[in-house]
Amino acid sequence: MKTNLLILATAACTLSGCGIYSSYHPATEVPEGLYGEEAAHADTTASLADKGWRDFFQDPQLCALIELGLQNNTDLQAARLRVTEAEATLLSAKLAYLPSFALAPQGTVSSFDGAKAVQTYTLPVTASWELDFFGRLRNAKRQAKALLEQSRDYRQAVQTGLVAGIANAYYTLLMLDAQLDISQQTERSWQETVESIRALMEAGMANEAAVSQMEAASCSVSNAVLDLREQINTVENSLSLLLAEPIHAIGRGRLDGQHFPEGLLVGVPLEILSKRPDVRSAERGLEAAFYVANQSRSSFYPSVVLSGTAGWTNSAGGMIVNPAKFVATAVGSLMQPLFNKGTNLARLKIAKAQQEEARLAFQQTLLNAGAEVNEALEQCQTARKKSAYYERQVASLDKALTSTRLLMEHGTTTYLEVLTAQQSLLNAQLGQVANRCIEIQGLIGLYQALGGGADEDR
Repeated sequence: MKTNLLILATAACTLSGCGIYSSYHPATEVPEGLYGEEAAHADTTASLADKGWRDFFQDPQLCALIELGLQNNTDLQAARLRVTEAEATLLSAKLAYLPSFALAPQGTVSSFDGAKAVQTYTLPVTASWELDFFGRLRNAKRQAKALLEQSRDYRQAVQTGLVAGIANAYYTLLMLDAQLDISQQTERSWQETVESIRALMEAGMANEAAVSQMEAASCSVSNAVLDLREQINTVENSLSLLLAEPIHAIGRGRLDGQHFPEGLLVGVPLEILSKRPDVRSAERGLEAAFYVANQSRSSFYPSVVLSGTAGWTNSAGGMIVNPAKFVATAVGSLMQPLFNKGTNLARLKIAKAQQEEARLAFQQTLLNAGAEVNEALEQCQTARKKSAYYERQVASLDKALTSTRLLMEHGTTTYLEVLTAQQSLLNAQLGQVANRCIEIQGLIGLYQALGGGADEDR
């Protein structure tokens, strides 16, 4: 028997070139210019992806909300349970290497031709052990390990998306708060303007049409204030759902004074393989498919199983012996598939197709990641360039409004010019606040696209 096992082991070694023992090799190349030309030439000494979210976000109230979301969010809890399931699957695959034992007691009562009944019993422990000469168990374990890592990467992707979602909602609230303040100030300013126009009309320096136009504009601003309050309520409700809490008011700071890292350092393209959890997850899927294909190849080779029993019995063949006699047996078996070659070929074909699907999915995930980095980087840089123009625009329109009001009070201009100047200033102020929020959300998007915080809390 030892000779037969040695022959099988030698034969198995010669089959290593068939793929059943080969190991998956991680990807080492990505499409050229993955992030775009501008990002490819960025400084790579320190990337945003190297910062944990606690270092990236400086607002203490936002950090408290993120902590709460990581603790309560149902999607993240479900992702953690998937990790637990994958850990159990890997443990099962590892235990498959060990022999399996079972207790199989059996008792019989028999009587022949009316003779006295004879009672016999057998109390054996059975054991079975599959020898993994052809890599079936090994590939199953490697597949389970890859799926475990994929589930961990999925959990991290959910966590990263959750952190980004909470932060985006939080800064949207800060933007709406700032816009509400501006609109309320404008509303009061319009009311003062209406009173001024009324005074001018009573003095014979303006007509009723001017008063009506100013009142209509004031009502429009009041409606905008109500719309902003409604939007704030909607965003607060969405953020409460992310936190897995009943809807409630969200405590928050102000948009002014928010600070973020200045450098938009994206890192080298290959770094995305080790930082972004969705890219890692896609590659783990490719790795798992690789080992599934190896398992399908293993189906073409025989399986070797050692089995045996050991226990006590009072029956040995047809002869009744003294109770409690020890008995043991050992069997070695080899099973070679003969008539299911077509089924095995079909399974291998399916496994190869699934492996190719996983490869294409991994490649597309890389391309998507590069596009997300490029778009987020462009969004940040464009918003920062716009901020200087918005400052100059707001300052100029504020001066223009002050001058126009003075000219109207002295009768050298009309109320329509004041109306236009007031509306232009309001739009510019609202646009300035929105641009700041866009810049912040671009930074958050870039941080997420680079896999920021990917190794945190793993």
